[in-house]
Amino acid sequence: MKQGLRVAAYAVCVRDGELLLARWVGRDGVRRWTLPGGGLEHGEDPVETMVREVEEETGYAAEPLALLGIDSDIQSWSLRLRAAGSFQSLRVVYEARITGGTLRPETGGSTDLAAWHPLDAVSGLDRVALVDIGLGLWRDRPPTGRPGPR
Repeated sequence: MKQGLRVAAYAVCVRDGELLLARWVGRDGVRRWTLPGGGLEHGEDPVETMVREVEEETGYAAEPLALLGIDSDIQSWSLRLRAAGSFQSLRVVYEARITGGTLRPETGGSTDLAAWHPLDAVSGLDRVALVDIGLGLWRDRPPTGRPGPR
């Protein structure tokens, strides 16, 4: 069985009752809102990754305030010749605050737009599951850092 692992770091940035999101563009062209963040580069610290990715995707400088938790997601698939595969995403989620910069979209990356959204409107957005996971960690502050049931 083919296996893969991706470790990434993300930010939950809430300011004045609004959540900062980036619009992710899938390989199929479908666009969904997500938390700003992305994959660790070899040798990079997760906090450095979160700060770098927030700047790349939104134009903002971010400062970590707290480690909210770690989410693990495993997805399986079948390949053409009936070979099975499994991919695990390990997502480190931080609470962060914006310390500078100017809101702008990413150029040439995996997102095409960044925007603030009222917290009470997030549930109506076309979004990836990580948005709800991150908000749950931010609201609940579980002592183990594990998100609640999906």
